Amino acid sequence: MSYWWLILGMAAITFTLRYSLFAFPHLRFAPVVRQGLHYVPTAVLSAIVVPGMLLPDGEHWALSLDNAYLMAGLVTIAIAAVTRHLLATIGGGLLVFFLLRWMLGQLPL
Repeated sequence: MSYWWLILGMAAITFTLRYSLFAFPHLRFAPVVRQGLHYVPTAVLSAIVVPGMLLPDGEHWALSLDNAYLMAGLVTIAIAAVTRHLLATIGGGLLVFFLLRWMLGQLPL
């Protein structure tokens, strides 16, 4: 039963935090807080993507040239830095990833 209290408590906290921004529309953050909030999407995306690149099996570090996840991730970062185009970044990253998996014989066919 304690899991249910934990889930309900997290839901209540999340709802309260998100609803407060709508309930108090004239609420203003300090400039340093607003500046810090600009880094949140990058930090969250990095926290999701980087472990998948460095630990593709979830247990062991894979810092080698036969890690298609890492190599495609680095190429995708380069594509994003050069083009600054979301669709080119996604398409190029997927293309490089699947080509690397095919070249390394890692595609489950």
